[in-house]
Amino acid sequence: MTSGPPAARPNVLFVLSDDQGPWAAGCYGNPEIRTPNLDRLAATGVRCDRFFVATPVCSPSRATYLTGLIPSQHGVHDWLYSGPSRGELRNFNMGPDARPLLAGQVGWTDVLAAAGYRCAISGKWHLGDSLRPQHAMDFWFVHQRGGGPYNDAPMVRDGQPTVEPGYVTDVITDAALGFLEAHAGERPGQPFALSVHYTAPHSPWEGHPQEIVDSYADCPFESCPQEPRHPWAVSLTDENLGNRASLQGYFAAVTAMDAQIGRLLDWLEARGLRERTLVVFVSDNGFSCGHHGFWGKGNGTSPRNMYENSIRVPALFSHPGALPQGAVCDAMVSAYDFLPTLLDYLGLEAPGDRPRPGRSFLPALRGEAGAGGHEAVVVFDEYGPVRMIRTAAWKYVYRHPAGPHELYDLVADPDERRNLAGDPGQAARRRSLHADLDAWFARYVAPETDGLRARLDVGSGGW
Repeated sequence: MTSGPPAARPNVLFVLSDDQGPWAAGCYGNPEIRTPNLDRLAATGVRCDRFFVATPVCSPSRATYLTGLIPSQHGVHDWLYSGPSRGELRNFNMGPDARPLLAGQVGWTDVLAAAGYRCAISGKWHLGDSLRPQHAMDFWFVHQRGGGPYNDAPMVRDGQPTVEPGYVTDVITDAALGFLEAHAGERPGQPFALSVHYTAPHSPWEGHPQEIVDSYADCPFESCPQEPRHPWAVSLTDENLGNRASLQGYFAAVTAMDAQIGRLLDWLEARGLRERTLVVFVSDNGFSCGHHGFWGKGNGTSPRNMYENSIRVPALFSHPGALPQGAVCDAMVSAYDFLPTLLDYLGLEAPGDRPRPGRSFLPALRGEAGAGGHEAVVVFDEYGPVRMIRTAAWKYVYRHPAGPHELYDLVADPDERRNLAGDPGQAARRRSLHADLDAWFARYVAPETDGLRARLDVGSGGW
């Protein structure tokens, strides 16, 4: 499985944010939000401009990052409920119904551990049985649920539920740095793969450092137009806060997280490990803060949506000396491509336990001429009975069994304002895209976990 001695391979720092829109970073062109450390990663690495998640909601998207499988393969189709178990509502995270939803499946951490890496996680897990370390994680400090209040958060430390005092974004970073310090002292010759999963900038948009919140008091928030209410909108904002306070809280959550990412980068640089560490930053799904007339992600509307702001996320890959710096990757890629790309980068073989839809986009990250072939690439998404096919120029959204369906010309209409699904002049295109969509899912769907028959979890804006 390995192609060289483990110590020769770079460390991996995988940072995952929660509900971060592609627009919510300075390096993606937003002049209002302050993200100096994300900008620092972009300046020392590659910014992916067309990186899509496989599902526009947290738990299934996280499962795809880990396994390289789509929801209709790994079986997680919606965010995991975290309240008291009753009837069909079961809390798979904690309590008597807790169970590891990805048990028996192979994730990239399993492959790295088998190749000699020490794997660790600090932050949000939200894939079932939070008390139990899973997928070869040697260090396990996770949120009991998917999220919640930003202060005095319910966490799992040393296998026991605990309430951790302080601001949770800082607490997650403190634990990650504690792991790094201990690892450097105990196993300096062993490569590490550390996953740092923040709950930011997910709601609630209150409880964030007040000085950061106040720093956005005069922000015009032109990057977040509060459009007229979408006819399918579930929510326009946090009704208890109002739009402006919610925007201040969202921006503050991003900036506070960015500062903690800076602490991680500073630690690597201070110890001479920056050139020996691949740093990846992505989000689990996108988000709209008033864009299109709703607040939320894929479940911010009913029926669920596949808007660009929901399915496209920021994605940064930085490894000075090994990857280009200040580069932009325009290849159209998906979260299901992450596992094969990472393993390709590390010289490890992808698991052969089942067919995976992804492919390595490492040549595109390296900026190799002709790499990526993005004009011919198609990405696919699903959210229960909603499926999507997106080419470089067109997006078709099919809602099983009876619609409403959508078809957008992304060249002429990049903001997805004109639905052409009912246009007779586009009937042939719609049939062709539908046939491609059906053929792709028929190739990869496992009948027992088919999203078309999935019962989606309750809630509209859940973790």
